[in-house]
Amino acid sequence: MTDRRSIDFPAIILIIVALGFPGVLALAGVSPGTDSAQGESEPRWDVANPGLPSDTLEFDCSEGTWISVDVAPDGKTVVFDLLGDIYTMPVMGGTATLLSGGLPYEVQPRFSPDGKRILFTSDRGGGDNIWMMNADGSDRAPVTKEDFRLLNNGVWTPDGKYIVARKHFTSHRSMGAGEMWMYEVPEGGAGVRLTKRKNDQQDANEPIFSPDG
Repeated sequence: MTDRRSIDFPAIILIIVALGFPGVLALAGVSPGTDSAQGESEPRWDVANPGLPSDTLEFDCSEGTWISVDVAPDGKTVVFDLLGDIYTMPVMGGTATLLSGGLPYEVQPRFSPDGKRILFTSDRGGGDNIWMMNADGSDRAPVTKEDFRLLNNGVWTPDGKYIVARKHFTSHRSMGAGEMWMYEVPEGGAGVRLTKRKNDQQDANEPIFSPDG
């Protein structure tokens, strides 16, 4: 299969050397020394279109590591992530079909109980949140909209009406800890906390429901 990633590290390095950090911020539409909360008229940073020089690298691969895989409820299809893109493939093998790709980093896909939708973690909105799309990759939309406490490892309740995900907390002396939060589908909302962390060191992660919920 073919994976396309837009990268050009030398070009980015040259921009930093030539313009300095303030110049790079200006290219990205950010004014140094200003509060972004005040700049509603300023363009919002777009992960999928950062506005920097880039190129497309094409390569074929037949294996990968650190891949999250899920099987469709009908047992005919698998969905998986590879290098931050999400694909489906017949469960017996064959050609992978790209569902969601590009510069946003997207991982941990999970089929809904009816097989019609796929849940996944994406930084498409600027930070890790739980997103949802149709099984064919259409109608991508965020379920959670956190802008500071990032989320990952989203899973469906057996009835498909809610999701549970891990919300990440950090302090100045830790790698972070997680809590389990529940959100309604598709609205999301503020969510409901299911578990409370003991401190900022002991982590909780990777929720999963029993078949009877």
